Amino acid sequence: MTQLNRHLLIINGANLHLLGKREPHIYGSTTLSDIEHRLNQTATAHQVRLTFIQSNHEGVLVDALGEFGLFAGNECVDGVIINPAGFTHTSVVLRDALLACNKPFIEVHLSNIHAREPFRHHSYFSDKAVGVICGLGDIGYDMALKWFLTHLYQSTQDN
Repeated sequence: MTQLNRHLLIINGANLHLLGKREPHIYGSTTLSDIEHRLNQTATAHQVRLTFIQSNHEGVLVDALGEFGLFAGNECVDGVIINPAGFTHTSVVLRDALLACNKPFIEVHLSNIHAREPFRHHSYFSDKAVGVICGLGDIGYDMALKWFLTHLYQSTQDN
């Protein structure tokens, strides 16, 4: 099969480096490294390159979107899977950076944000996302990747 230049950006917000340790009764025992490893195996099998960014600093995530989205040239990504974590409810600038990239994105949350505290019910991203996956634990990332493999890459993808 011919090598294709297919590239997705996976963004994880604040405290997600603590997955598997922080509140496992809410977020599960799978680590972020476990999720990245699993997604990389799937992506490699489908000739898709993944770039992972996790930061507790909003500006780092905004810069990553500029680097791989709007100003990337040949390194440009085709889409974004984002778990904005706490930035979901606060970050207009992260939303604006995603919109500036003009790439499809899927919002992922491990917990069901609508079944939690009222302040978690609002997302600055959901209205612009291709889809929102929440409450299904870490397999939400796999579901988002599957969407990109099926819909974005369907013309070059064997299912």
